[in-house]
Amino acid sequence: MESTDFDKNDYHRILCPDVPDFLHTYTRLSLLQRLSGVGLLCGTDWTPLFHNRFFYSRLDHSIGTALIVWNFTHDKKQTLAGLMHDISAPAFSHVIDFRNGDTATQESTEEPTRRMINEDMDLSSLLFSHGIYKYEIDNYHLYPVADNELPGLNADRLEYMYPSGAALDGIWTMDQISRNYSQVTVLKNERSEDELGFLSMEAAREYTEKFLETSMILQKNEDKLSMQLLADVVARALECGYIMEEDLYTLEEDYIIRKFDSIAERKLDEKFTRLYKTFRKMKKITRSDSALDNCYCVSLNVKKRYVDPLVKNDIGGAYRLSSICPEAKAFIDDFLAFKDSPYGCVPWEE
Repeated sequence: MESTDFDKNDYHRILCPDVPDFLHTYTRLSLLQRLSGVGLLCGTDWTPLFHNRFFYSRLDHSIGTALIVWNFTHDKKQTLAGLMHDISAPAFSHVIDFRNGDTATQESTEEPTRRMINEDMDLSSLLFSHGIYKYEIDNYHLYPVADNELPGLNADRLEYMYPSGAALDGIWTMDQISRNYSQVTVLKNERSEDELGFLSMEAAREYTEKFLETSMILQKNEDKLSMQLLADVVARALECGYIMEEDLYTLEEDYIIRKFDSIAERKLDEKFTRLYKTFRKMKKITRSDSALDNCYCVSLNVKKRYVDPLVKNDIGGAYRLSSICPEAKAFIDDFLAFKDSPYGCVPWEE
């Protein structure tokens, strides 16, 4: 990966300068520490098709989400719900949703969250000592500052697009993040619910443009192909017994990749070797109207991640950005209308 001046600790201090002591106690739990080896960018860290500037983990993202929630609510339960929202993320994150056939919502891997929270005894002890019930922190969808429906802005959505954009294509610098985030506030949306928004139209427009620029990378066939190919690699590894299902929830991605490297080098299974070597060596794809011979090809519809954030108005209310900024509405409409070529293909590595 390329070097970068993106310092995660500095970034997290931007999100919340006053980090509460209790948060450190929870982030040390093994339940959360496992996420330090799971990447936010869904396996693209491990293929030369992408040139990610740094590794940002699901633990980094979970802490960042919790810091945003705390910064705007100072509510311990909501903050812990934000911290726990990704604990069921497997190795390679949403790649496993692709393996499960869930490319449209990418939510199939969220199912074990409640069970994992309920079964963790160390977490139970901590929650008991703080007088918090598990049901109060096992579903961050209950707290609109932490999570809400598209196209609203929430802590989860706000957080992941800053480092994602910075890592994927240098879309955000630390100074830009700091200035933009200083304009974030809590507003009331059309349903009179709390929702994160912006104090100025300029900041809302900047965030929306950069969000969509980042999200466009995730809409293109490079990302679709990378994720589906790695999903097929994982599926074949499971079929061959190279890893077990539970390994996806216990092993770090780096360990799994090194194990796969060794297996592919020994050519133990022709199908696995071909899939995996293609993933590890591909550097560009070909766009096509149909599947190409002697290539790995995908044709997929995937989740469209976008925002239309609130902007504070002069009378104490808020408008959706698209209703007051024609340029932003055009950006959003163009993004929602975007379709890549029907197929993305890459030649097989033998």
